[in-house]
Amino acid sequence: QVQLVESGGGLVQAGGSLRLSCAASGGIFSINAMGWYRQAPGKQRELVAGVTSGGRTNYADFVKGRFTISRDNAKNTVYLQMNSLKPEDTAVYYCNADATSWSERRRGYWGQGTQVTVSS
Repeated sequence: QVQLVESGGGLVQAGGSLRLSCAASGGIFSINAMGWYRQAPGKQRELVAGVTSGGRTNYADFVKGRFTISRDNAKNTVYLQMNSLKPEDTAVYYCNADATSWSERRRGYWGQGTQVTVSS
C-alpha cells in the first residue's frame, strides 16, 4: 500500500523558513498530482499548494510569493519551501498524493501530518 511520510516540521520564529518533505513509497505504479494541505486548530483542512506530474504548480493566495512547491519524480518526493513564515501559518501540514498502486485503483493518499509552529 502506498505510504506518505512527511518530515521537516518544527518551531520557527516569524520571518523564518522551513522546508517540508514528503516521500511516497509502497507498490507505486504512478503518481499524478501531489500537494500540501494544512489544518489549524478549529479550522478545516485547506489546500496550500499543489504540483502536477508535469510540474505545473498552484498556490493558495495566502502563500503566494512565500512558499514554493517542487517535486522529484524519480524519488516520488514532494517538497514545500516555506519562507517569511507568519504566526498564522501555524498548523499541521499534510501531504497528499493522487496515485495508482499495483494493488489498488487510482485514489488519494494522505501522510500523517507534520506540525509547523511559528512564534511571534
